[in-house]
Amino acid sequence: MTDSVKRRREEEAADGENGVAVSEQGSDTAPGFPLSEMSVRRVLRESARDKTVFLHGQVPGPIMVNSASGDGTDAVVILEKTPFQEENISELLKKHTKLQLQMTNDIYSTYRLYLPPELNEIKTTVVYPATEKHLQKYLRQEVYLIQETAEDYKNITLPFIQSQSFSIQWVYNILEKKAEADRVVYENPDPANGFILIPDLKWDQKQLDDLYLIAICHCRGIKSLRDLTAEHLPLLRNMAQEGKEAIVKRYGIPGSQLRVYLHYQPSYYHLHVHFTALSYDAPGCSVERAHLLSDVIDNLELDSQYYQKRTLTFALRADEPLLKKCQEAGRV
Repeated sequence: MTDSVKRRREEEAADGENGVAVSEQGSDTAPGFPLSEMSVRRVLRESARDKTVFLHGQVPGPIMVNSASGDGTDAVVILEKTPFQEENISELLKKHTKLQLQMTNDIYSTYRLYLPPELNEIKTTVVYPATEKHLQKYLRQEVYLIQETAEDYKNITLPFIQSQSFSIQWVYNILEKKAEADRVVYENPDPANGFILIPDLKWDQKQLDDLYLIAICHCRGIKSLRDLTAEHLPLLRNMAQEGKEAIVKRYGIPGSQLRVYLHYQPSYYHLHVHFTALSYDAPGCSVERAHLLSDVIDNLELDSQYYQKRTLTFALRADEPLLKKCQEAGRV
């Protein structure tokens, strides 16, 4: 398995464990995962809007210690329709194998267009072997809004974070060039105010409409937005300015067409910033989770302790342990 497929999607790393993320089109060319041998146990979740389905699969063979069931090795497989690529449109129309009429009414008609395999890609992400924790993560869950005061953070959230063994070794592997070194778009190596800019696994890098990169700071110990003070302004300004400059240089997209933001709660507790195309409705860019980096910088310029004082709102799924802590404290 190559270094470039070891990092899970940001959204899929919220439990702090590393799974195996494999992006392959079609079949068992994915190293280490026998897709054709997998049986589908159930559909965990599906999204007609995003053209994505989350599957609980099982591969025959030795039962893993952490297997969620007793018949083989569990896996989570995410199938996602890839976006159209402008340069392939002409080929797509010329090479269709079948155009089947579904309905016609005056000047309007609908068809099913059947394409050859090379033009009908499905991005496939695999978490394997998967534990019950992974299966629960992808299962459709109720979501609750939490309004976390500064006291709630000190008394509930921070102790919870400190009590958990969230592994972010994969982050350190990237920063130390032990993994994904070939994917680095830009680096400022300064240990205090530097960062690495790298494509997020959600982006297949085949088109710019869904551009998605992550800037990971070199400085360790900054867990989230709550830790930021005016001391970190040089780092944040570097990430904002140099990140945009690197993207316009590499991809030709100016900063005015980028959405640059932090998550709270983050999916892993090492400071990182998201860079997405403004036209892309990226997962996690909603108001209850995303904080624009420009706003964060402005707030810290006004008050160094801004994020130690203010109430922050975020969403938690019903199965998340932090929600249980909030409920026990009477905050939900």
